[in-house]
Amino acid sequence: MDHLSTASLNAHTLLSVSELNSYARALLELSFPLLWIRGEVSNLKQYPSGHWYFLLKDKDAQIRCVMFRQKNQWLDWSLRDGMQIEVQALVTLYEARGEFQLNVEHIRQAGLGNLYEAFEKLKSKLQATGIFDAIHKKNIPEFPKRIGVITSLNTAALHDILSTLRHRMPSLPIIIYPTPVQGKDAAKSIVTMIELAGKRTECDVLLLCRGGGSIEDLWAFNEEMVAYAIFHSPIPIVTGIGHETDFTIADFVADKRAPTPTGAAQIVSPDTQEIAKHLNHLYHRIERAYKHEIERRMQTLDLLCHRLIDPRESIKHQVNRLQYLREKLLFCWSRKIEKMDSENRHLQRRFFSSALNLEHMLNQQFERSSKLHKAINYYLERQGTKLVHYQTQLTHLNPKSVLQRGYSITSNVEGKILRDSSQININDSIQVTLAEGWVKAKVSDAG
Repeated sequence: MDHLSTASLNAHTLLSVSELNSYARALLELSFPLLWIRGEVSNLKQYPSGHWYFLLKDKDAQIRCVMFRQKNQWLDWSLRDGMQIEVQALVTLYEARGEFQLNVEHIRQAGLGNLYEAFEKLKSKLQATGIFDAIHKKNIPEFPKRIGVITSLNTAALHDILSTLRHRMPSLPIIIYPTPVQGKDAAKSIVTMIELAGKRTECDVLLLCRGGGSIEDLWAFNEEMVAYAIFHSPIPIVTGIGHETDFTIADFVADKRAPTPTGAAQIVSPDTQEIAKHLNHLYHRIERAYKHEIERRMQTLDLLCHRLIDPRESIKHQVNRLQYLREKLLFCWSRKIEKMDSENRHLQRRFFSSALNLEHMLNQQFERSSKLHKAINYYLERQGTKLVHYQTQLTHLNPKSVLQRGYSITSNVEGKILRDSSQININDSIQVTLAEGWVKAKVSDAG
């Protein structure tokens, strides 16, 4: 009703029914923000279109509610009559019928608001301490010798766990640590059982499980003491709490989280059928490998057999070769002896031949030695005569011999022998060498 306003309305304004409803709807939606409203579900109708219609009531009043498919499709739990819920809704009016109703945007089970707030607060606190970190997670044994189960005795979860374990590995021993999983003292009891299992160390892995329920039902697993008990447990712990969409603090601290109790049992127990199937597969692989290896070795053996020579033939061949080498050696030795014998005879002949001519050769040597001495003496005599002749000639040519005959040698101060008077000037100093001694003189006249 866009054409109407509060100011235009008065006692004389005439409105149609649709205008009134439109105005009332606008007024309601503008006056109320999105609100959280608590009440009980009644007359729930879920149509094929996906839309939900129900009444939200308390002991004194009720109101119609609608939650469309695009809003409810993300809900991870089932809405039922009689449930206490909290809805976030827009207060409006269905104009066609003039019915006051709530258009639901979000829905949660009653009390979840405070519980979720406490859950997130504790989660953030513990996350800051680092106990959620993967570095602290212990390895789950692949083939445990004994499994411990911490849960209530009177629950379907325990029955599912035992059924799964009997089906997957019937021989696997199971120890049950009974504890309440819901109620005031449930958290303390869970902590006690975790600590007891850690002290006994009789199990290789622990299952902490319970069936589905509301957040209130699962709250024992959101307690801080339970979280620290799981963290300090020396035995690895696998949680299987609620349904796949349920998450608790215990799930974040545990070494492994399973979506359901059955899933937890499947994680910790090897499936004998799968193991048998795998072993059978390995057996056939080994069998094929051995067959292949045997066939390969047989082929190799056949090849070696074809290459193998009969030892008798080999010995015969070696004997023949030895006989051949023996004959060859004897032949070569005979030839060598014959050659050496021939050379010996030749040397003997030469020796005897040389011995017969030895006397003749000695005589020749004596004659030639005499001739050599005579030739040497004759040569020496001739050379001595020549030497005396040359000595005589040198004596005559010796300047001292000339000086002995009265001659002298004249030289200037520089030692140059003077042969012509033109080489001398008046007053020049000269030196005269005599047969015995020398004198210096000065030239007074020259011609």
